[in-house]
Amino acid sequence: MKEKRPLILVTNDDGIKAPGLKELYDGLRGLGRRFVVAPAVNQSAASHSFSLRKPIQVRQLRPGWFAVYGTPTDCVLISHHGILKRDIDLVISGINDSPNMGDDVLYSGTVAAAIEGALLGVPAVAVSYLKAGLNREPALKFLRALVPLLLDGLLPKKCLLNVNVPAEPVRGVKVTRLGKRIYRDMAVKERLPDGGVCWTIDGEMGFAPTPSSDFEAVYAGYISVTPLHLDMTHHQEVTRLERAFRHLGLTI
Repeated sequence: MKEKRPLILVTNDDGIKAPGLKELYDGLRGLGRRFVVAPAVNQSAASHSFSLRKPIQVRQLRPGWFAVYGTPTDCVLISHHGILKRDIDLVISGINDSPNMGDDVLYSGTVAAAIEGALLGVPAVAVSYLKAGLNREPALKFLRALVPLLLDGLLPKKCLLNVNVPAEPVRGVKVTRLGKRIYRDMAVKERLPDGGVCWTIDGEMGFAPTPSSDFEAVYAGYISVTPLHLDMTHHQEVTRLERAFRHLGLTI
């Protein structure tokens, strides 16, 4: 009996025409059955939003390639519950054209797609470049080594990997922690022709030096691999808050 090949869902947040998506799809050749279900247009910084109780148009562009008029999370949900009928063995999101490190993961549609995969019980990884297209070959070489491990149960349930690829020559791979992003946001006010007002959120980003962080690894020339999990409970605070509430006479 012929062994069933694993089904790999390839998605992103830059949109179905993004170069990084095709690079990822081509780079995974031979590792399983590849299906692309990606946003029809750029959905960068969409985070984990999804289109609740709204019709979402889906167009099949060619065999195995579907454009979704929605968010990255929509793409994974529609794939799991509709197009691919819960048969997904692995979700890979990327390759994003800019990094997703530190606090960026809270805003990233690339990471959100992988998070949705993990929520559905599917192994998942998000992949981003520091600079689009640089170090494509080492990135794909690493992913080709990683995919069989993920399919073989490398990760526990509700856990995903966030991978960032450096712009400098690759020196190796490091397992890292999320660093601290520094946002220098500003809101730029503009007057519209009809007299209305609009605001544009813009600014610059930096990062705080943190040992063993994703920032430290990537800027030193390493592929950064950060395991993320979906339990957002601050467990150390549970006991402290219980004591505080008892002291105030509150029932807990």
